[in-house]
Amino acid sequence: MRRRVVIADDDVLLREGIASLLGEAGYDVIGRAGDAETLVRAVRAGQPDLVIADIRMPPTQTSEGIDVAHLIRSEFPHIGVLLLSAHVEVEIAIDFLRSGERIGYLLKSRIMKVEDLVDALERIALGGAVIDPFLVQELLGQRRRADPLAGLTTREREVLALVAEGRSNSGIAHRLWISEGAVEKHVRSILAKLDLPATDEDHRRVLAVLTFLDAG
Repeated sequence: MRRRVVIADDDVLLREGIASLLGEAGYDVIGRAGDAETLVRAVRAGQPDLVIADIRMPPTQTSEGIDVAHLIRSEFPHIGVLLLSAHVEVEIAIDFLRSGERIGYLLKSRIMKVEDLVDALERIALGGAVIDPFLVQELLGQRRRADPLAGLTTREREVLALVAEGRSNSGIAHRLWISEGAVEKHVRSILAKLDLPATDEDHRRVLAVLTFLDAG
C-alpha cells in the first residue's frame, strides 16, 4: 500500500521537487501547502500517513511549521511528521522530538539525496524518531562539563549517537562494522549505565536519546 503524504513548504520549487521524488519512490502525495493554514486544512481533509513541513513558513517565517506540527501531533498522533530546516535549530528540534514517536528533523540539504529522505520517512512511518546526523554532531560538540554520559565508553557513545538518529540495531551494526549481537550488548550497557528502568509507560531507548539530547 502506498504511503500518503502531505508536503508543506513555501518554496514552490523545493515543494514540487520533493513531491516528484516521492512520487517516483512510490509515495502518494495527496496534498501540497505553501503556508500553515493550508497545511492544516490538507491534513484534516486527507489524514495522510506522513507530513513533511518546513519549520519556517508564511506569514511570519518564524515558528508556523513547528506550531502546526504540534497541532497535528495533538489531533492525529498516528500521523508521522518530518520537519525540515535550512539551519540547525537545536532547541526547536529537541522540543519537538520530545513529542513522541513518528517524528523527525532533517536539514534541507539532507533531502537532496532521495534515499536519505525515503529512509527517514520509512523509519518515522514505522514508529521511529529521526534526527539529522549533523544535529547529533552539533550536540556532541556542545557537551556540557557536567556530562551525564561520562560513564559511557567511546564505542557506547557512538552507538547512542546512532540510536539518537533513529537507527535500528542492525543499522548500527552495519554502520560501525560490528555484529548485531555486539550492538545489543552495548545498548544494554548504555541503558544500565544511564539507570533507565524498564516500565510499561516509557521506552528505554527513547529515554536514552532524551538523556543524550539533554547533555548537548
